[in-house]
Amino acid sequence: MPVTLAAASENFGRDLEENYRTIERLVAEASAAGADLLALPEAAIGGYLSSLGGHGDPSTPESLPPAIRLDGPELARVAALAGDLVLVLGVCEADGPETDPVRYNTAVALTRHGVLGVHRKVHQPLGEHLSYAAGDSFSAFDSPVGRLGLMICYDKAFPEGARTLALDGAEVVVCVSAWPAARTAGSTDLAEDRWTKRFRLYDQARALENQIVWVASNQAGTFGRLRFVGSASVIGPGGEVLADTGVAAGLAIATVDVPEELATARRAMFALRDRRPDAYALDGRVAEEELVDA
Repeated sequence: MPVTLAAASENFGRDLEENYRTIERLVAEASAAGADLLALPEAAIGGYLSSLGGHGDPSTPESLPPAIRLDGPELARVAALAGDLVLVLGVCEADGPETDPVRYNTAVALTRHGVLGVHRKVHQPLGEHLSYAAGDSFSAFDSPVGRLGLMICYDKAFPEGARTLALDGAEVVVCVSAWPAARTAGSTDLAEDRWTKRFRLYDQARALENQIVWVASNQAGTFGRLRFVGSASVIGPGGEVLADTGVAAGLAIATVDVPEELATARRAMFALRDRRPDAYALDGRVAEEELVDA
Protein backbone atom coordinates (compact mmCIF):
# COMPACT_ATOMS: atom_id res chain seq x y z
CA MET A 1 0.00 0.00 0.00
CA PRO A 2 1.46 3.41 -0.93
CA VAL A 3 2.56 5.79 1.80
CA THR A 4 3.08 9.53 1.56
CA LEU A 5 6.39 10.79 2.90
CA ALA A 6 7.16 14.42 3.74
CA ALA A 7 10.49 16.06 4.57
CA ALA A 8 10.80 19.58 5.96
CA SER A 9 13.29 22.30 5.16
CA GLU A 10 12.73 24.76 7.99
CA ASN A 11 14.47 26.95 10.55
CA PHE A 12 14.43 26.01 14.24
CA GLY A 13 16.18 28.12 16.89
CA ARG A 14 16.34 28.40 20.67
CA ASP A 15 12.75 29.61 21.24
CA LEU A 16 10.89 26.44 22.23
CA GLU A 17 7.44 27.98 21.94
CA GLU A 18 8.27 29.06 18.41
CA ASN A 19 9.53 25.53 17.71
CA TYR A 20 6.21 24.05 18.82
CA ARG A 21 4.27 26.49 16.68
CA THR A 22 6.40 25.61 13.67
CA ILE A 23 5.93 21.90 14.28
CA GLU A 24 2.17 22.35 14.58
CA ARG A 25 2.11 24.28 11.29
CA LEU A 26 4.21 21.72 9.44
CA VAL A 27 2.14 18.83 10.81
CA ALA A 28 -1.01 20.57 9.56
CA GLU A 29 0.51 21.16 6.10
CA ALA A 30 1.79 17.60 5.81
CA SER A 31 -1.48 16.12 7.07
CA ALA A 32 -3.47 18.20 4.60
CA ALA A 33 -1.31 16.70 1.85
CA GLY A 34 -2.11 13.19 3.08
CA ALA A 35 1.31 12.48 4.59
CA ASP A 36 1.90 9.37 6.69
CA LEU A 37 5.38 10.44 7.82
CA LEU A 38 6.91 13.87 8.39
CA ALA A 39 10.65 14.32 8.91
CA LEU A 40 11.67 17.51 10.72
CA PRO A 41 15.30 18.66 10.87
CA GLU A 42 18.09 17.86 13.28
CA ALA A 43 17.78 20.02 16.40
CA ALA A 44 14.11 20.83 15.82
CA ILE A 45 13.68 21.36 19.56
CA GLY A 46 15.97 24.17 20.69
CA GLY A 47 18.07 24.62 17.56
CA TYR A 48 21.55 23.49 16.62
CA LEU A 49 24.97 24.78 17.68
CA SER A 50 25.70 28.36 16.72
CA SER A 51 29.13 27.56 15.25
CA LEU A 52 31.44 24.75 14.23
CA GLY A 53 35.10 24.31 13.49
CA GLY A 54 36.98 26.79 15.63
CA HIS A 55 34.60 29.78 15.61
CA GLY A 56 34.42 30.06 19.38
CA ASP A 57 33.61 27.27 21.80
CA PRO A 58 30.24 25.74 20.88
CA SER A 59 30.04 24.05 24.27
CA THR A 60 29.53 27.27 26.23
CA PRO A 61 26.11 27.32 27.91
CA GLU A 62 24.75 30.21 25.88
CA SER A 63 25.60 28.33 22.68
CA LEU A 64 23.92 25.04 23.60
CA PRO A 65 20.34 23.97 22.97
CA PRO A 66 18.35 22.80 25.98
CA ALA A 67 18.93 19.13 26.80
CA ILE A 68 15.69 17.16 27.12
CA ARG A 69 14.75 13.72 28.40
CA LEU A 70 13.15 11.29 25.96
CA ASP A 71 10.38 10.70 28.50
CA GLY A 72 10.06 14.38 29.35
CA PRO A 73 7.33 16.94 28.69
CA GLU A 74 8.91 18.34 25.51
CA LEU A 75 8.55 15.17 23.45
CA ALA A 76 5.19 14.45 25.07
CA ARG A 77 4.05 17.81 23.73
CA VAL A 78 5.39 16.97 20.26
CA ALA A 79 3.63 13.59 20.35
CA ALA A 80 0.38 15.38 21.15
CA LEU A 81 0.89 17.48 18.00
CA ALA A 82 1.69 14.51 15.75
CA GLY A 83 -1.89 13.57 14.92
CA ASP A 84 -1.90 10.52 12.65
CA LEU A 85 1.68 11.04 11.47
CA VAL A 86 4.88 9.22 12.17
CA LEU A 87 6.98 12.22 13.17
CA VAL A 88 10.80 12.21 13.10
CA LEU A 89 12.78 15.05 14.63
CA GLY A 90 16.14 15.89 16.15
CA VAL A 91 16.71 16.88 19.78
CA CYS A 92 19.54 17.44 22.23
CA GLU A 93 19.01 14.43 24.50
CA ALA A 94 19.93 14.39 28.18
CA ASP A 95 20.84 11.01 29.62
CA GLY A 96 22.19 10.07 33.04
CA PRO A 97 22.26 12.05 36.28
CA GLU A 98 20.04 15.11 36.57
CA THR A 99 22.93 17.17 37.91
CA ASP A 100 25.41 16.30 35.16
CA PRO A 101 23.70 14.59 32.23
CA VAL A 102 25.44 13.31 29.13
CA ARG A 103 24.25 15.12 25.98
CA TYR A 104 23.57 13.32 22.70
CA ASN A 105 22.55 14.66 19.32
CA THR A 106 19.55 12.41 18.85
CA ALA A 107 16.85 11.63 16.30
CA VAL A 108 13.51 10.37 17.57
CA ALA A 109 10.67 8.74 15.65
CA LEU A 110 7.34 8.95 17.43
CA THR A 111 3.60 8.87 17.02
CA ARG A 112 0.91 10.27 19.25
CA HIS A 113 1.15 6.96 21.13
CA GLY A 114 4.83 7.37 22.00
CA VAL A 115 8.39 6.76 20.81
CA LEU A 116 9.02 4.18 18.08
CA GLY A 117 12.78 4.44 17.69
CA VAL A 118 15.83 6.49 18.65
CA HIS A 119 19.22 7.11 17.02
CA ARG A 120 22.16 8.92 18.60
CA LYS A 121 24.42 10.60 16.04
CA VAL A 122 27.52 8.47 15.50
CA HIS A 123 29.72 10.65 13.30
CA GLN A 124 30.63 14.10 14.59
CA PRO A 125 31.80 17.02 12.43
CA LEU A 126 34.27 19.68 13.52
CA GLY A 127 33.78 20.73 17.13
CA GLU A 128 30.58 18.77 17.76
CA HIS A 129 32.38 16.48 20.21
CA LEU A 130 32.71 19.50 22.52
CA SER A 131 28.94 19.55 22.93
CA TYR A 132 27.73 15.97 22.47
CA ALA A 133 28.77 12.42 23.23
CA ALA A 134 28.74 10.14 20.19
CA GLY A 135 26.35 7.29 19.55
CA ASP A 136 27.72 3.88 18.64
CA SER A 137 25.20 1.95 16.56
CA PHE A 138 22.65 1.88 13.73
CA SER A 139 19.52 -0.26 13.92
CA ALA A 140 16.18 -0.40 12.13
CA PHE A 141 12.74 -0.78 13.69
CA ASP A 142 9.18 -1.40 12.57
CA SER A 143 6.82 1.52 12.03
CA PRO A 144 3.44 2.25 10.42
CA VAL A 145 5.26 3.24 7.18
CA GLY A 146 7.43 0.12 7.04
CA ARG A 147 10.74 -0.84 8.56
CA LEU A 148 12.49 2.43 9.34
CA GLY A 149 16.06 3.56 9.95
CA LEU A 150 17.31 6.88 11.32
CA MET A 151 20.48 8.86 10.67
CA ILE A 152 21.68 12.37 11.50
CA CYS A 153 23.47 14.77 9.15
CA TYR A 154 27.18 13.83 8.94
CA ASP A 155 26.21 10.16 9.37
CA LYS A 156 25.17 10.21 5.71
CA ALA A 157 28.77 10.83 4.61
CA PHE A 158 29.71 7.32 5.75
CA PRO A 159 28.21 4.53 3.61
CA GLU A 160 28.59 1.97 6.39
CA GLY A 161 25.76 3.49 8.45
CA ALA A 162 23.13 3.37 5.71
CA ARG A 163 24.33 -0.08 4.64
CA THR A 164 23.97 -1.35 8.21
CA LEU A 165 20.38 -0.10 8.31
CA ALA A 166 19.60 -1.66 4.93
CA LEU A 167 21.03 -5.00 6.05
CA ASP A 168 18.85 -4.72 9.16
CA GLY A 169 15.84 -4.58 6.85
CA ALA A 170 15.24 -0.82 6.67
CA GLU A 171 12.99 0.01 3.73
CA VAL A 172 12.87 3.75 4.45
CA VAL A 173 15.76 5.69 5.97
CA VAL A 174 15.14 9.17 7.39
CA CYS A 175 18.20 11.38 7.71
CA VAL A 176 17.58 14.58 9.68
CA SER A 177 20.18 17.33 9.30
CA ALA A 178 21.46 20.75 10.23
CA TRP A 179 23.78 20.80 7.22
CA PRO A 180 25.42 24.17 6.57
CA ALA A 181 26.89 25.76 3.48
CA ALA A 182 30.65 25.76 3.03
CA ARG A 183 32.57 27.91 5.54
CA THR A 184 35.34 28.65 3.03
CA ALA A 185 35.12 29.25 -0.71
CA GLY A 186 31.33 29.25 -0.46
CA SER A 187 28.99 30.44 -3.18
CA THR A 188 26.73 33.47 -2.92
CA ASP A 189 24.18 31.30 -4.76
CA LEU A 190 23.25 28.75 -2.09
CA ALA A 191 21.98 26.30 -4.71
CA GLU A 192 25.47 26.26 -6.26
CA ASP A 193 27.37 25.98 -2.98
CA ARG A 194 29.68 22.99 -2.94
CA TRP A 195 28.27 21.78 0.38
CA THR A 196 24.73 21.97 -1.00
CA LYS A 197 25.79 19.78 -3.89
CA ARG A 198 27.55 17.40 -1.51
CA PHE A 199 24.43 17.12 0.67
CA ARG A 200 22.30 16.14 -2.32
CA LEU A 201 24.88 13.77 -3.74
CA TYR A 202 25.14 11.83 -0.49
CA ASP A 203 21.35 11.48 -0.33
CA GLN A 204 21.07 10.05 -3.83
CA ALA A 205 24.08 7.79 -3.43
CA ARG A 206 22.87 6.30 -0.14
CA ALA A 207 19.43 5.58 -1.63
CA LEU A 208 20.83 4.05 -4.82
CA GLU A 209 23.60 1.91 -3.35
CA ASN A 210 21.21 0.38 -0.80
CA GLN A 211 18.08 0.43 -2.99
CA ILE A 212 15.99 2.01 -0.26
CA VAL A 213 13.66 4.99 0.00
CA TRP A 214 15.51 7.97 1.47
CA VAL A 215 13.87 10.90 3.28
CA ALA A 216 16.14 13.88 3.99
CA SER A 217 15.14 16.87 6.11
CA ASN A 218 17.33 19.85 6.92
CA GLN A 219 17.48 23.17 8.68
CA ALA A 220 16.95 26.24 6.48
CA GLY A 221 17.92 29.88 6.90
CA THR A 222 20.64 30.91 9.32
CA PHE A 223 21.57 30.39 12.95
CA GLY A 224 24.59 31.97 14.59
CA ARG A 225 27.48 31.67 12.15
CA LEU A 226 25.80 28.89 10.16
CA ARG A 227 23.87 29.20 6.89
CA PHE A 228 21.89 26.05 6.17
CA VAL A 229 21.36 24.57 2.70
CA GLY A 230 17.72 23.40 3.01
CA SER A 231 17.33 20.83 0.22
CA ALA A 232 14.85 18.50 1.90
CA SER A 233 13.95 15.63 -0.40
CA VAL A 234 12.36 12.24 -0.91
CA ILE A 235 14.47 9.90 -3.05
CA GLY A 236 13.52 6.58 -4.59
CA PRO A 237 15.56 3.37 -4.46
CA GLY A 238 16.98 4.05 -7.92
CA GLY A 239 18.45 7.34 -6.74
CA GLU A 240 15.76 9.41 -8.44
CA VAL A 241 14.59 12.58 -6.67
CA LEU A 242 10.84 12.26 -6.18
CA ALA A 243 10.37 15.59 -4.39
CA ASP A 244 12.71 18.42 -3.39
CA THR A 245 12.32 21.78 -1.68
CA GLY A 246 15.44 23.34 -3.18
CA VAL A 247 17.32 25.61 -0.78
CA ALA A 248 14.16 27.39 0.42
CA ALA A 249 11.97 26.46 3.37
CA GLY A 250 9.10 24.12 2.58
CA LEU A 251 7.99 20.50 2.39
CA ALA A 252 9.10 17.84 -0.07
CA ILE A 253 6.23 15.36 -0.39
CA ALA A 254 6.01 12.15 -2.43
CA THR A 255 3.74 9.12 -2.43
CA VAL A 256 5.60 5.84 -2.72
CA ASP A 257 4.54 2.20 -2.84
CA VAL A 258 7.61 1.19 -0.87
CA PRO A 259 7.53 -2.63 -1.31
CA GLU A 260 6.79 -2.29 -5.01
CA GLU A 261 9.49 0.33 -5.58
CA LEU A 262 12.08 -1.73 -3.73
CA ALA A 263 11.13 -4.88 -5.63
CA THR A 264 11.35 -3.05 -8.95
CA ALA A 265 14.75 -1.55 -8.14
CA ARG A 266 16.10 -4.93 -7.06
CA ARG A 267 14.73 -6.93 -9.99
CA ALA A 268 17.70 -6.44 -12.32
CA MET A 269 20.40 -5.41 -9.85
CA PHE A 270 20.21 -6.44 -6.20
CA ALA A 271 22.92 -4.50 -4.37
CA LEU A 272 22.29 -6.16 -1.01
CA ARG A 273 21.92 -9.76 -2.19
CA ASP A 274 24.94 -9.60 -4.48
CA ARG A 275 27.38 -8.35 -1.85
CA ARG A 276 30.62 -10.30 -1.29
CA PRO A 277 31.59 -9.62 2.34
CA ASP A 278 34.39 -12.18 2.13
CA ALA A 279 36.13 -9.99 -0.43
CA TYR A 280 35.92 -6.81 1.65
CA ALA A 281 37.61 -7.85 4.87
CA LEU A 282 41.12 -6.63 5.65
CA ASP A 283 43.44 -9.60 6.10
CA GLY A 284 46.14 -7.91 8.16
CA ARG A 285 48.23 -6.69 5.22
CA VAL A 286 46.97 -3.15 5.85
CA ALA A 287 47.26 -2.04 9.45
CA GLU A 288 44.62 0.26 10.92
CA GLU A 289 47.22 2.92 11.68
CA GLU A 290 48.29 2.91 8.01
CA LEU A 291 44.69 3.64 6.99
CA VAL A 292 44.51 6.50 9.47
CA ASP A 293 47.75 8.00 8.17
CA ALA A 294 46.82 7.61 4.51
